[in-house]
Amino acid sequence: MYINPKWRILTVGDGDLSFSSSLWHHHKPQSLTATIFDDLTTLTDKYGGQFYQQLNQAGCKVLTDFDVTNPQTWSTLAPQQFDLVIFQFPLVPGFSDRNDFSQQCQHVGVNTLNRRLLRTFLLNSINHFLDPAGPQLCLITSKDVKPYREWDIEHSLIQNTAINYLGNMAFNSADFPDYRIRNVDRDKFVKNTLGISYVWSARQHCEFDDLLTPAKFQTSQANGNSEYCAMCRVGPFGNEQDKRIHQQSKRHLKMANFEQQWQTELIRNV
Repeated sequence: MYINPKWRILTVGDGDLSFSSSLWHHHKPQSLTATIFDDLTTLTDKYGGQFYQQLNQAGCKVLTDFDVTNPQTWSTLAPQQFDLVIFQFPLVPGFSDRNDFSQQCQHVGVNTLNRRLLRTFLLNSINHFLDPAGPQLCLITSKDVKPYREWDIEHSLIQNTAINYLGNMAFNSADFPDYRIRNVDRDKFVKNTLGISYVWSARQHCEFDDLLTPAKFQTSQANGNSEYCAMCRVGPFGNEQDKRIHQQSKRHLKMANFEQQWQTELIRNV
């Protein structure tokens, strides 16, 4: 992850605030505002208040009860004041039972819910949090394992928007020594699996373009190249038979179903 010390940074949904604290103490950005979804009581009950106290003592602003999808929860935050907004390992909370799932999902699958969360994060970051005169950078760190890799994160989130996907880079947790990666809704640590930081902007380029790997199938998808399946991130196919075999595979049919649900979601919210 590339951090310019001149940047004003907003972190979103930083569960125990350990990432924000490590970002502040080890990378020294110009300013940092950290946010968590929980209220302060829940934070201290689940994780303790160590990192909350550290950030407050350092003069960083910390907002609790912050829901990136709900503008009412960030109405006290001055608009368009940041250069970079970061969302680390986002994942919609789990559901305790089927009734809870049905009430909250409203017949929308969990895959679509996660894509909706990330798309809303990007749109709100560009429209409300980022300074138009700055680099206008959005960063999501995720994993290349299920269910994360099934979100088609490089292609699906910015359809029908003016947001540009710039590429990705490896996330090295060693650069953030105090960071404790947690499970959603749980106070346990998770295995330090490989993370990938994906970058978007209202601009077409950024100052660290040379550090970014472009989407492997981005160009081929844009050109309608049928030798690849951008949705599944496979190819090139050796011949038409290989392509047909892939299109009939469980993996492709599953991803096609996710994509159909997502396109329905986009139409519904136009």
